[in-house]
Amino acid sequence: MPGSESRYGAYLETRERDDLRRGLMGIEARDARTIRIGKETYVNFAGNDYLALRFHPALINRAEAWAEEHGVGSGASRLVTGNLDLFARIEAKVAALKQMQAVLVMASGFQANASVLQALFDRSVLGAEPLVFSDRLNHASIHFGCAASGARETRYRHRDAAHLASLLGQYQGDDRAKFILTESVFSMDGDVAPLVEIGRLAREHDAMLIVDDAHATGILGEGGRGLSGEADVVIGTFSKALGGFGAYVACSDTLRDYLINRCTGLIYSTALPPPVLGAVDAALDLVPSLDADRVQVASLAERFRVGAGSLDFNTGASTTQIVPLIAGSNHAALSLSKRLRDAGYFVTAIRPPTVPAGTARLRLAFTAAHTAGDIDGLLNALDDRAVPRSATA
Repeated sequence: MPGSESRYGAYLETRERDDLRRGLMGIEARDARTIRIGKETYVNFAGNDYLALRFHPALINRAEAWAEEHGVGSGASRLVTGNLDLFARIEAKVAALKQMQAVLVMASGFQANASVLQALFDRSVLGAEPLVFSDRLNHASIHFGCAASGARETRYRHRDAAHLASLLGQYQGDDRAKFILTESVFSMDGDVAPLVEIGRLAREHDAMLIVDDAHATGILGEGGRGLSGEADVVIGTFSKALGGFGAYVACSDTLRDYLINRCTGLIYSTALPPPVLGAVDAALDLVPSLDADRVQVASLAERFRVGAGSLDFNTGASTTQIVPLIAGSNHAALSLSKRLRDAGYFVTAIRPPTVPAGTARLRLAFTAAHTAGDIDGLLNALDDRAVPRSATA
């Protein structure tokens, strides 16, 4: 065994000691509401299938139909022979939903953020290193894309438009390309960026505003449009509220053509297969008609926030379908997760580096498959004074 392997083992031991070690858990899913682990069934509050579409017959039927007609694989990257005519159909639907000029479908959300940002921040194209202003709690894939480009991030305080304005003001008159990066809905906090104020700052400082709308697309905004109306570039996924897999970039025609020529994630990645595209296509047809489901999900999340607050849990600034229970220590979060699992509810403990140190939490996600009874049962399971509380963690 190479000597380096012992170092990896030592790393794992350290993670174990600090309550930070992770592992894969085999899960069986047969519906949108529950999961099964071994012989036990749990109500699932840990997923991102906000509209409960991944088992929807329309998605399954179109995936099957497109597999039968077009095969189960694309055969190549989109720049070789993988650019099936199915892509144009889906890109037109996403462009209409997002009210953007053009769309480019990509393989995954992480890949899109990582490779699109790397391409946009290319100093050999821009003529100098760009000025990149990024919310400090942006998703890891955003920070990865910045690092891959070699661009230095200037991070502003979370959702703090005034701090962003102050940072931008320090570069008044600097003619380097400027970019502002934010999520619309933050995936671990369930709070919403002040996009109107950030959009105004972007225009005042001639900055390109790039918004990751993954956790808003389909579930928030008029007709499920999301919350990215102020953005110049929108990056999102089909794997959350749309129930499938894949990602998109919505932008101008010029940027789309540029990314086709410069974005490594598109150039060197095999295109999404027809069954996946079929499910996406069906979801895009359904999303505008699901206002009642969106209202239900919002109501369930609010019901939980109110109940959790009455039990003295800290749900942060959440206003969406994502609600954190901030426990503080890693041990407290793990203990709370176990307590809920023992009661029949699956909620994952989220720990650093996914969230800042000292803010370990449970991340609950509410979906159209949940019921008011599920929420009340979850709150009853939390109403136990032996359960660690954020106030004492």
